[in-house]
Amino acid sequence: MHRIITILALIAIALPVVAQKQADDAEREQWFKEVREYKHQFLAKELQLTKDQQKKFFTLYDEMEDENTRIANEAKREEEAVVAKGEKATDADYERASEILYDQKVKEGEVEKTYMKKFQNVLSKKQLFQLKGAERKFTRDLMKHHRRLRQDKAKK
Repeated sequence: MHRIITILALIAIALPVVAQKQADDAEREQWFKEVREYKHQFLAKELQLTKDQQKKFFTLYDEMEDENTRIANEAKREEEAVVAKGEKATDADYERASEILYDQKVKEGEVEKTYMKKFQNVLSKKQLFQLKGAERKFTRDLMKHHRRLRQDKAKK
């Protein structure tokens, strides 16, 4: 009987934690969706994309971003795995993680280069050139907004 009560107590404690994690995951997913939509609007305006271009371009662009996110997540998981091992991490663990971390930008660059060729079928040469600048501008604007939110939050 004591065991059943202990198990029920553990479940009662764990359920809110699991529910909170699911809520956090859903909130995070919604945030990423909103940022992606905002980025679409921003890039469409900056590059002066037609409706037809937008449909074709953002299908490709989202594929590229998803692939680069997968590469970044793989590197992050590897890094976290080595950190979690702490003192038990071997030189081989460090070497493998370092290789993945240092290859991350190379792999992302290869993905971008591949998609650049696909973008050439949708964007004008000028728009293709402007894309990188527009991405940097978007990131700067997003970071400024984030910084303002943090400052406003700190004032409260």
